[in-house]
Amino acid sequence: MAWTPTIPDGGAPLYERLVAVLRADIASGVLAPGVRLPPQRDLAYRLGVGLGTVTRAYVEAERAGLVSAHVGRGSFVNAPAEHRPYERDGPINLAQNIAAQAPAGARLPEALARLRRRPDLLEHLTYAPPAGHETQRRAGAAWLSRTSSYESVDWRRLICCAGAQQGLALALGAVLSPGDVVLTECLAYHGLKALALHSGWRVRGLAMDAEGLRPDALEEAIRATGAKVLAVLPTLQNPTGRIMSRARRDAIVSIARKHDLTLVEDDIYGAYADGAPPPFAMLAPERTFHVSGVSKTLAPGLRAGFLVVPAAETFERVLDAVRVVSYAPPAFGGLIATQWIEDGSADAILAETRDEARVRMAMARELLGPAMETVYAETAPHIWLPMSELEAERLAGRALRGGAEVTPPSAPVVEAGHESGVRGLPGRGPGPRGPAPRPGDRRQRAVQRGLGAV
Repeated sequence: MAWTPTIPDGGAPLYERLVAVLRADIASGVLAPGVRLPPQRDLAYRLGVGLGTVTRAYVEAERAGLVSAHVGRGSFVNAPAEHRPYERDGPINLAQNIAAQAPAGARLPEALARLRRRPDLLEHLTYAPPAGHETQRRAGAAWLSRTSSYESVDWRRLICCAGAQQGLALALGAVLSPGDVVLTECLAYHGLKALALHSGWRVRGLAMDAEGLRPDALEEAIRATGAKVLAVLPTLQNPTGRIMSRARRDAIVSIARKHDLTLVEDDIYGAYADGAPPPFAMLAPERTFHVSGVSKTLAPGLRAGFLVVPAAETFERVLDAVRVVSYAPPAFGGLIATQWIEDGSADAILAETRDEARVRMAMARELLGPAMETVYAETAPHIWLPMSELEAERLAGRALRGGAEVTPPSAPVVEAGHESGVRGLPGRGPGPRGPAPRPGDRRQRAVQRGLGAV
């Protein structure tokens, strides 16, 4: 009888629970050494789960030494004595969108040395005000003005956050209650989906075109749901990389004013798109929460995010939430970012990071060619490969077996039936084993095996 496990409920990812059942069945003798596991597609069908879930479980089981995979033959259970981790470098990370770390790493020692000489250093050992230290708020406003076309940002309306994800949580939490509907793109940042699930908000995904969210879809959804909040990523949209034109942004602002719609704008990738139109926070400052940070440009470990709030009464509501959730923003990550912004190091880090992104994009073009959707910025940190849901699952599985991990195809899907595909990164995310691959090396060939047959 073919192995058809029962996967228990739990908080761990589904593939991890499948590996745990496999491990237990091997230990108990349900699966004897040498037994061939079911083909991945067959098992996925019997369990009613995505093919990518089963593929990931099989790969992790092989890494753990539980099974051995043989091309053309399948995966076979190992004898207990062989249950040891499979030694390999691990997959190339094309799923987590992390900028190259070398530019920031090279400047960190000097930044720490300069921090010792700052006259306000000891102030950062105590609790910060709920909106953050003034020096950091001013620096954040200066950074947004320099990098995101947000020329009119007022530091007095800026709140320092523990990363842009907290900024999104604070903004949406200020205008939504459990059960409320938040509108967004049909393909969206998976962190927004997780936040909505955790907070009890209902998410409605709207149709897109080459410029992102379609105004007609927005108008229709407002009439159908009565929603009062739109969460949108207009510049280098995640996952597609699309950029809204000025005309598109003006059309959405007009609809927002007509229906008294609040805009929550995620501009975390704005620094990668030279010449992008002004953010919604400039076009409709009376109704826009603007979220950004330095995680995608300087270093994610700094956890320095910025939230610009549209109105005084909302500002106080957000500060109340800060006091309840974290009491005060973290100080020292933001202080390092402030030091870099003030002394010009941040601009140099961004320039080098963008140069690296440009190199990676050239590699992606050479490797993937027409399989990629139109690239809207040569320094974009992610790319989009449009395809059917089934093709996307197959690609993710092939990539993983070839040594490259991409974003799970289901992760960005808010509303099924509109668009599907795979988001990838044009190069390897930084990790403990070295820099991004260069053409011709072993890691590059692994990507070609995984992604070359799109």
